[in-house]
Amino acid sequence: MSTITAAVAPLTTQDAEALVGAARTAAEAGGVAAAVTVLDAGGHLLAFRRDDRAVLIAGETSTRKAYTALQLDAPTADLVDAVQPGGLFHTLPTALDRPLLFIAGGVPVHRDGRLIGAVGVGGGAPEQDHGFATAAVDSLV
Repeated sequence: MSTITAAVAPLTTQDAEALVGAARTAAEAGGVAAAVTVLDAGGHLLAFRRDDRAVLIAGETSTRKAYTALQLDAPTADLVDAVQPGGLFHTLPTALDRPLLFIAGGVPVHRDGRLIGAVGVGGGAPEQDHGFATAAVDSLV
């Protein structure tokens, strides 16, 4: 007996723009000039926006946070302790030649229980960035 897995709609550019908009709205409400990155399930850039008042590094951190959340299918806020000495992923940041960043602000995006992409936000304090990214993902219908 075979099982058939129902197709799940991928993250679209329309979804990505909505995610960027929701994250930017949350950041603006919090008084933060932020950068927002949205990646599809393959790690490809779907949308990016850096507020012109955001620190320049916010663009890079938002992208790395999204990539980390996507690759590990977990919010980066949940992974911070795992890379500390003695943590499960302590050597992971240096073991791979990948742009991983274990700072809060990256959140995976799921549809019907399947991973379809990730959002990363940079520019505020890590807890703020996590809140902005979470608000964006929660807004996606």
